[in-house]
Amino acid sequence: MGTLSSDLFYDILKRLDGATLASASCACAAFSSMSKEERLWEDVCSSMWPSTKRDDVKNLISSIGGFKKFYADCFPLIVNTEVPEFRWSDYPEYPEELTEAEYYGDIDEFENVSPSDFVSIVDIRYKDKTICSKVIWGIPNANGFNGWFSNCPFRIDLFTFSGGVTLSVVDGLPPVTSMERERKDGKLWQELRDGIRLSWIVVNTKAKQAANLSSWSPLGGQRHWPTDNDFLLRFGSILPAKDILPCQMVECILAMKFRVTEASGVHTTLELTELCMQLGDMDGAHVNGRNSLLVLKEALSCNRSRNYNLALESCHLYSKVQNEMKEEKMRYESMLDRLFILGGITAFVTLCCYFLRAFVS
Repeated sequence: MGTLSSDLFYDILKRLDGATLASASCACAAFSSMSKEERLWEDVCSSMWPSTKRDDVKNLISSIGGFKKFYADCFPLIVNTEVPEFRWSDYPEYPEELTEAEYYGDIDEFENVSPSDFVSIVDIRYKDKTICSKVIWGIPNANGFNGWFSNCPFRIDLFTFSGGVTLSVVDGLPPVTSMERERKDGKLWQELRDGIRLSWIVVNTKAKQAANLSSWSPLGGQRHWPTDNDFLLRFGSILPAKDILPCQMVECILAMKFRVTEASGVHTTLELTELCMQLGDMDGAHVNGRNSLLVLKEALSCNRSRNYNLALESCHLYSKVQNEMKEEKMRYESMLDRLFILGGITAFVTLCCYFLRAFVS
């Protein structure tokens, strides 16, 4: 290797993906030195996230530490395996009994977070082909802390109108002769679920941190929702909310909806009509804007891993605790219903006995 030129080594390294390049940098001192070249990591990032090719995004990445740091922060998945076990005492029936600081988090900390601090970098791929790349600077329509944003459910919509992003047979979709056929074999749904990849990177410009809130592949979905021509895909991750919400964990929900606009003969066309991001708590309620900003800030510094199974495990643990909570609430409400019915019957019998005695006397 000592007889080979450094230009040849550089030409080899620039052909590697990010994970392989990181491994190669540990092989020897020469590779370690050359792998620090920002241009190599810029090429890696642009091939994985086409949005990073934009000049404004390049300047943003440079301001938060460079492309190598950006890749290290955004390639691994957010993993939270320490989902707390369900205990009924942790979820009070009447949350209004909590103080404002306990329910809404640290007010002083919230004042240090601004919607304008966050940038969303979104890329959608289908079978290694980029079908959409968008960058959202700040939180849309979040004008001030004392308005509707702080108390209303937090939501970011990528599309403000339909149209512009389509998939067809040319992109690799299987031809579907009719939706009736699709309902039987589900071939189009299977190809869509296996082929779609979503990356939703959030950058905090003030804290100079970044993280990918999406899972590499869909976590679930529905074949036909809400109509026979719609497909809903769900991505996301489990984010920490300790000292922010009583449930201590929330789910980042990234919902993507495709609509079949043509399915006849050999032609099949899908239109991407919706992509949004929301945060949901253990009760299934959407987190408000105030708490969502605090959760996003915490998420940028939580644990991550390249192991996709660990990310799935954290999602399954969260779903398990959430289901246990729902079942316990249903049992509790059922017990209250029985007590109310029994109390009503007892009151009715007591009243009848009273009138009977009065009549006899």
